[in-house]
Amino acid sequence: MASIDSVSITILFGAVLVLAGIMSSLVALRFGAPLLLVFLVVGLLAGESGIGGVKFDDVRTAYTVGCVALGLILFDGGLRTKFATFRNVLGPAGLLATVGVLISATLTAPMALWMLGTTWTESLLVGAVMASTDAAAVFFLLHAKGLRLRPRVSATLEVESGINDPFAIFLTIVLVEILFSGHKPWNEIASLLIEKAVLGGLIGWLGGHAMVLVLNKLELPQGMHAPFVAAGALVTFGLAEAMHGSGFLAVYIAGLVVGNRETRAHSTIVTFLDAATWLAQIAMFVLLGLLAWPERLPQRLLPALMVALMLMLIARPAAVMLCLAPFRFSMREKLFISWVGLRGAVSVFLAAVPMLVGLPGAHFYFDVAFVVVMLSLAIQGWTIADAARFLRIGMPRTDVDARRTELDLPGTLKQELVGYAVVADSPYLRRGVKPSWAKLTLVVRDDRVHTPEEAAEIRAGDHVYFLAPPDRVQALDRFFAERPPQAAADANLVEDFFVPGEITLGALGEIYGLPIPPEDAQTPLADYFALYFIKHAPRPNDVIPLGPVKLVAHTVTNERVMTVGLQLAEPERPPRSFLEKVFVRGRRGARRAWAWLRRRGR
Repeated sequence: MASIDSVSITILFGAVLVLAGIMSSLVALRFGAPLLLVFLVVGLLAGESGIGGVKFDDVRTAYTVGCVALGLILFDGGLRTKFATFRNVLGPAGLLATVGVLISATLTAPMALWMLGTTWTESLLVGAVMASTDAAAVFFLLHAKGLRLRPRVSATLEVESGINDPFAIFLTIVLVEILFSGHKPWNEIASLLIEKAVLGGLIGWLGGHAMVLVLNKLELPQGMHAPFVAAGALVTFGLAEAMHGSGFLAVYIAGLVVGNRETRAHSTIVTFLDAATWLAQIAMFVLLGLLAWPERLPQRLLPALMVALMLMLIARPAAVMLCLAPFRFSMREKLFISWVGLRGAVSVFLAAVPMLVGLPGAHFYFDVAFVVVMLSLAIQGWTIADAARFLRIGMPRTDVDARRTELDLPGTLKQELVGYAVVADSPYLRRGVKPSWAKLTLVVRDDRVHTPEEAAEIRAGDHVYFLAPPDRVQALDRFFAERPPQAAADANLVEDFFVPGEITLGALGEIYGLPIPPEDAQTPLADYFALYFIKHAPRPNDVIPLGPVKLVAHTVTNERVMTVGLQLAEPERPPRSFLEKVFVRGRRGARRAWAWLRRRGR
């Protein structure tokens, strides 16, 4: 009975720790604290030297949980990355994830050698453990602070985070093997790296396509699609590692394949993986906190501080400047990407590898990594949103709060049924702007189901159901939010969006957060095109820049614009000189004055 009781107590305590991590995240959201730091502190407090008094030294369990968590996290990252985004930034992100990791590790090694008194190989191992960044924590902090990055910067960091972990893990394992068995020829290391990358990429590609095939061809029981995908991701990871490929690269590629193919229950899968990765991160971070020994950390504080400063101020910036030199990134963008070199879960996870294989003095690497991660989270984690604002990289962002009901339709992967409650202040009801890619199919009013023709005019209190492409469902949320946020336009919301020419600029700006001058708010888009193009009548494909988007004349009949398309535009470069500022403002003023005179002349 005692053994049964101990198991029950273990389950109880583990569940309490997870609940503590979840509840502490609410505090972290309020104060903008990095969640990884919060979870590590929860683990420290619950450990043998904390108030919990739990003795935990099972490195193998911590490593296993870490592998599962990182596998799910990387799969989820690939699932959310579009192929177009991946291709556009593969060059800079790929260099940062490979050459950048190597540069960061190499430049960190001399500081480790000086402050820690290690050999060159051990110093390189310290650098390799710290070389990987934790972009997931970065994006969470930016989201919590109400910011969205410029698309190119965001995509570069996103893809880098997905593909730099495999290289950092490979580099760490190779250095551990060298410390065990002595010198390893560089040609052997290079061939091993190529083998792992090729095998990992191939198995990930095959695993992703296998998951898509099963999802679309087999009739899985209701609710089993998401668990199947999560299990399939872990099978892909384990198979790649068993065949001596890179399981972390394989699981990222598998997520990339699944996320860019039409599949059943796509929204359910994404929602499920959100929760699964969240819980996996909590479990991993709490276990790593339990594995640390607080009484040993103070003596590592000064050397680890110097290593952390070397990473933040020299190693990471040098790697970013060198790797992004061939690409057209501004200095502000490079400085921000440098500051986003946040050390997190992977660094602490990799520091457990020497302990797992029994390397002499392995606790030394774990202690240093733990302190460096804590310092990086405390210094960079709390200032990253401020850095985005200071460098003018971040844009205001407010989430849409609209209750949505989603139903997958058997027999088609291109449409799903989406339902909303119509509230009085929604733009759909007040402005009448309707997306061309969503079809109204049902209206529920007073507990009765009506066709759109039977319902006639939509009223507040109705429940409306649309057929819409799964990847465009999020765009509908803005139409049914009670108070639509005035946020910068998003590529997912405006791409391939067409509106009638009679819609006013004010209505468009209200939905998409476009910067509309008050004097132009009541101007129809067709009139706006006529006033803008002075030398000739509007023609198809004529473009008017409007803040973060472009207005495109889609259909023109009798020299009048009938439909207008929206395309995402790169933010305009701010004027760099006083004369340029005067010229730009003068040109805008002259254009407005001429438009005003033409209106008066009518």
